[in-house]
Amino acid sequence: MAEQTTSSIVVDAAPAAVMAVIADFGSYPVWAKGVKTADVESTGADGRPSEVHFVLDVAPIKDDYTLAYTWDGHRQVTWTLARGNMLRALDGAYVLRDLGGSTEVTYRLALDLTIPLIGMLKRRGEKILIEAALRGLKTRVEALQS
Repeated sequence: MAEQTTSSIVVDAAPAAVMAVIADFGSYPVWAKGVKTADVESTGADGRPSEVHFVLDVAPIKDDYTLAYTWDGHRQVTWTLARGNMLRALDGAYVLRDLGGSTEVTYRLALDLTIPLIGMLKRRGEKILIEAALRGLKTRVEALQS
C-alpha cells in the first residue's frame, strides 16, 4: 500500500476476540463511525467474508462500495476495493499482535477518491477514519469481554 496512514491501539482482549469483532460485519453500524450498512456478499472456503458491501456516510466520503477481504487466522486481515463510486482505491489492514492478555491492533489505510483532494487533506481524513475505527473497535471488543 503506497502512501498509507497507520495507527495502533491496545485492546484488553485476546487476538481471537478482536478478530471475531472485526469479522462481524453486521455489527459495524453499531461501532464503526459512519458505516450505515455492511452486508456480506460472499464468503471464502474458510467461512469468513470474502466480499462485503458497505454504505458509508462520513465527511468527506459518502459512498457505497464493496471490499474484497483476505484473512490470515487471528493475525491479520487485509482488504482492497472491489467496486466503488466515489472511492477509486481503498486498501487497508488490521494487523494483530498478541501481547499476552491484550492485543495491539495496527490499522493501515490508503485511499484514493475520484474527486481531487490534496495529499495533506487526504492523509488527515485517513487519520480521522483510522482513529475513530480503532476507538470504536476497542470499545466494542472490551464491552463484549465484560
